[in-house]
Amino acid sequence: MSRRVDSDEAYVVGLCSQVLGEAALPQHKFDWLLGDPGDGGRRAKLPVDAYWPGHRLVVEYRELQHDRPTPHFDKPEKMTVSGVHRGVQRALYDARRDAEIPAHGLRLVVIRPADLDGNNSRRLRRNQEADLTVLRKLLARKSDEDRVTDAFRVWLLAHAWTPVPPTDRWTDIEAVRGIERLVGEAKGRTSEQGTDADIAYGQLLRRMTSAEPSIRYALIVPSSSVKVAERVPVHVRELLRIDVYEVTDDNQVRRH
Repeated sequence: MSRRVDSDEAYVVGLCSQVLGEAALPQHKFDWLLGDPGDGGRRAKLPVDAYWPGHRLVVEYRELQHDRPTPHFDKPEKMTVSGVHRGVQRALYDARRDAEIPAHGLRLVVIRPADLDGNNSRRLRRNQEADLTVLRKLLARKSDEDRVTDAFRVWLLAHAWTPVPPTDRWTDIEAVRGIERLVGEAKGRTSEQGTDADIAYGQLLRRMTSAEPSIRYALIVPSSSVKVAERVPVHVRELLRIDVYEVTDDNQVRRH
């Protein structure tokens, strides 16, 4: 256990948590990510190096043994439940993670020692300033809407909400807290702020398939779009159970 805590993997996961502003779930296991059947047909859950629920992000830190033969780790003389030695099984399970994680709606980022500041043996020098610069780029989302969505998920978790798979596949965010349910539509920075806000309201209206008062609807926008989101009068939003949430440039969430 102490070796894992002091490992390069733990160091990288810690820096990723610093970048993301959320604590990682290290060695997390999903019910749907399984190894090959062993004796009696049982399939063990395969761990991932780290999972951030608020960002719906998995990070795998793959050291040299994942990319080239390494007898110490491969143990070629010993067969696994997959009928191959550990080195081949590692490659099979890496490929399974690469396929299954995105298929279940999660983002996967693979980080290797060569991506960071390391020596000739690919051991990390643990230059935090340089490594953080690289990790910010590797972990960055492609769009501002992704940033807004991730920040809001982190806020939900901090306020005892549990993000759940959306009932409607077009919904950006859905979460539950006791008997409460929240259905959200997120927008990022855009040159067409008014048009995008109007579209978002229309999308939320289409999600209102239940009259249950325990369901609320959220329009989640960056600071630059708050004014246009609030053009719909307060009394109308109250009748429709729509709340406007602002995500600031530093990823803080404010309910308006």
